[in-house]
Amino acid sequence: MKQGLHRLITEQPNPRTEHIDQMSSLEIMKLINEEDQGIAGVIETLLPEIAKVADQIVESFASGGRLFYIGAGTSGRIGILDASECPPTYGTDPSLVQGLIAGGFEAVRTPVEGAEDSEELGRSEISSHQIGPLDVLIGIAASGRTPYVLGAMKAARASGAYVVGLCNNPDSAMIPHADTMIEAVIGPEVIMGSTRMKSGSSQKLILNMLTTAAMVRSGKVYRNLMVDLNPSNEKLVIRAKRIIHLATGAAEEEIDTAYNESGGHVKTAIVMLMTSTNAEEARELLSRSGGFVRQAIIPSPTP
Repeated sequence: MKQGLHRLITEQPNPRTEHIDQMSSLEIMKLINEEDQGIAGVIETLLPEIAKVADQIVESFASGGRLFYIGAGTSGRIGILDASECPPTYGTDPSLVQGLIAGGFEAVRTPVEGAEDSEELGRSEISSHQIGPLDVLIGIAASGRTPYVLGAMKAARASGAYVVGLCNNPDSAMIPHADTMIEAVIGPEVIMGSTRMKSGSSQKLILNMLTTAAMVRSGKVYRNLMVDLNPSNEKLVIRAKRIIHLATGAAEEEIDTAYNESGGHVKTAIVMLMTSTNAEEARELLSRSGGFVRQAIIPSPTP
């Protein structure tokens, strides 16, 4: 037994599920669902900390910095998932939000034995990605004690980055190395130690909240529409034009014209239609507003 592992809340047997091996499929579903319902309540208590981290990410983006997630196993995969969804959803450069996992890309699909046990590998990620004072690093580990993650957090802190710890146990080893801690203590798992379940779900919810808030506050959402999406396939082109319609109420022919003249840039097309300008003028309005559609379409006060 790894020293101290048995003391972690995520490694405790769950007394509510000790008869799960005698249950029908429906009974198992009900039990898992009951356990999952507690996750949102735990996250609610953490909203001030999560908002604080989101503010730091917004500040980092505005200063030319980046957001990195780093984890092993499930935690690493969840970070990579959230990062990989930012470019198509919000039109971000792939370098803006990045997910790092112990063992590298191979570990997304197949576990790489021993990779998570090396602090040195974690430290090397910080130097190889040149993580520094403008960046935010979020270390993710259900246990709060994964050496790979701790090594990265220590090195990132030393490099001047803003460091966040996200874990599912209290009083974790992450605390001395984090500027902000998010401890989502959701209790023992349905299956003892299977942190891909409640722990993983809580991590995904929190990462979704962080990047969504950061993208909203960076001007990538108008109303509740993803106006910076990258229409890279037929489905997304249809969605892009629907977003333009919802934002402007324009007719289909007008939307097609604006979409084509804007080069498929949803924000520009919306501003064109809302301000009766051409693509070049709309781009200038967006530039002056810092990329925020709402500010771009509001007429400037007359001097």
